[in-house]
Amino acid sequence: MADSSNPGTAAGASKPKAAPRPPNPVFKMMGMPNIRLRLPSRNWMIFLTITGSFAGAVIYDRREKRRSQQKWCELVSHIANEPLEVNEMRRKLTVYLAAPPGDGLRVARDHFKEYVKPILTAAALDYTVVEGRREGEVRATTAESIRKLRRRAGEPSSVVEEPTVESAVSDMRERMGIKDESGPKGDLVIGRHTWKEYVRGLHEGWLGPLDPPRAPVVEKPIVESLEDTLKDTAGGDKPSDDGSTSTEQNSEEGEKKEEKRSKFAGPAPAYISPADYPEAHLPPSFPQSFDSSVPIEFPHILGFLNTPIRLYRYLNQRHLAENIGREVAALVLASDARPYSNDSSSLTDDSLPDSVGGTAEQQTILELEEKEWHKSVHKPDEHNPEKEREWTENMVLDQRIASRMQRAILSPEDESRAQRVGAQEEYILGRERPAPVPFWQRMWIKYGYGEDEETLRRKPILPNVDVDGEDNN
Repeated sequence: MADSSNPGTAAGASKPKAAPRPPNPVFKMMGMPNIRLRLPSRNWMIFLTITGSFAGAVIYDRREKRRSQQKWCELVSHIANEPLEVNEMRRKLTVYLAAPPGDGLRVARDHFKEYVKPILTAAALDYTVVEGRREGEVRATTAESIRKLRRRAGEPSSVVEEPTVESAVSDMRERMGIKDESGPKGDLVIGRHTWKEYVRGLHEGWLGPLDPPRAPVVEKPIVESLEDTLKDTAGGDKPSDDGSTSTEQNSEEGEKKEEKRSKFAGPAPAYISPADYPEAHLPPSFPQSFDSSVPIEFPHILGFLNTPIRLYRYLNQRHLAENIGREVAALVLASDARPYSNDSSSLTDDSLPDSVGGTAEQQTILELEEKEWHKSVHKPDEHNPEKEREWTENMVLDQRIASRMQRAILSPEDESRAQRVGAQEEYILGRERPAPVPFWQRMWIKYGYGEDEETLRRKPILPNVDVDGEDNN
């Protein structure tokens, strides 16, 4: 019988594993475990590759976004260093923003604070924000501000303006001789939906009447009025527990119902319809040209199925920051402007064609955003079916208004300087670029353990009062 313990007869027998390497005696004396370097498993490799790639894409995008914003901030920062007279107020811009379709106003505010506000703050410019929580509020506010200008210019009107805080402040500044800084102003409009309301408000304010239109008289049916009269006569004025009569309670209930109706009604109706634009006459205070305006991108899409699009935009915020920074810097510098382009062959003496895809630039600006609006925007209003919809209706332009609108753009000199600032070949006008600060020093300053050289240079040096007192004694 053959010996089974013979290694030659055991075919395919596995070789014994090698003994593990002894730990480093230095690490062993320090009490550290025996750490062996080895590659992670397949599942760990997949997980680390996906998470690392996504984290790297986010870090790269945020770094480039920060560099782009820093470039445009440095381009306009020299305006903050320009001196002002004692009786001058800083130049003021107007920012129009509204809640995006299907969402709240908070999203629009965050968009403004993240992309627009840093550049306005770097230039130390003042701005007024016109907000709209519902559809039509921006249009009504814009038109009302224009009507106030027309009333102050001397146009007759039966409307009595109530005193407000803004009017009181403006009157006080006028009496004290405080004036605004000389220079062009401008309007900054965020989003396609806000842009349509802004253009509609311009037409309504300049072409519409100063007095509000008469409210339609709703006649109550005779049958209902008789039934209400019989009920009141039969029931009488019954006192309640708190001493009030039923008539007073009915009046209170009626007031509550009116408040609910006003909430659903939304902003004030338009003073003029787009069909009446050709018949409207220009007011005596009509300017030869309007302040420059700039439409700002506001990509906003909802829905679970649109997650890939939202993820792509989340990883490409640097391109959005570059485009918005260019437009805002053009309005802040106010060095050049051009009229909105249009096809002169399609224009008439009165109005432009009323189509969203028209030939005028005002009609096609940010038009792609309408395809991403929530489907609830296109549904008719249940509480007020006859309400005008500024967002979904076609934009109608009047030639007299459209020809006076102009868009702020960067001049060739500013464009070339922006490229040099982005390449770090140039800095803020009148200043030299400071030396780069090491990473460890930035972290040291950021977390409160030190101060940068510029702060230390501006910090006042006070003498030690106690030591001086002891020396004097």
